[in-house]
Amino acid sequence: MRLNQITIPSLDVPRSIEFYKKLGLKLIVHTHDAYARFELPEGESTFSIHKVDELPKGNGIIIYFEIENLDEYIEQLEAKEIATEKPQDQSWLWRESKLKDPDGNSIILFFAGKNRKNPPWRLEK
Repeated sequence: MRLNQITIPSLDVPRSIEFYKKLGLKLIVHTHDAYARFELPEGESTFSIHKVDELPKGNGIIIYFEIENLDEYIEQLEAKEIATEKPQDQSWLWRESKLKDPDGNSIILFFAGKNRKNPPWRLEK
């Protein structure tokens, strides 16, 4: 099994397209303003946005993008006037920075290296 794509809701797809392009995603599908799909710089999974009339209630969606040179990447986003939290080392051995997209979806930019799938507390088969 492979993950094909994650789709998130948006009240304004064109506004979200511009935001995700600034993050470095490549727009590959946009035939109308109700849907768009992107390729990520690495890997085979895609990321898409679809128009909704109302955003979900509650905690909502959290999107994790792993970036090897996280601190440098955060500096690049700040130069593009995208507000992020300063990267911090977490107790689960990931370095993370948090931000929100234009619709309030939570994004965590992180670097975990081998600890992403193989933390010291990983369950054995």
